[in-house]
Amino acid sequence: MAGRGAAPSGVDQAFEVWLHRGLHQLYDDVAKEPLPEELLRLIEQDKSAPRK
Repeated sequence: MAGRGAAPSGVDQAFEVWLHRGLHQLYDDVAKEPLPEELLRLIEQDKSAPRK
């Protein structure tokens, strides 16, 4: 078993490439969509709210 920070084996690297490409195929279009104005407003409202 490879330790943390070790270079991935050929199989692990192939899996990482496959996973990366698959996730991009599934989610790139969704990730490129603009955020709804209501969600942006809520985020800005939360950022400006005082913290306890």
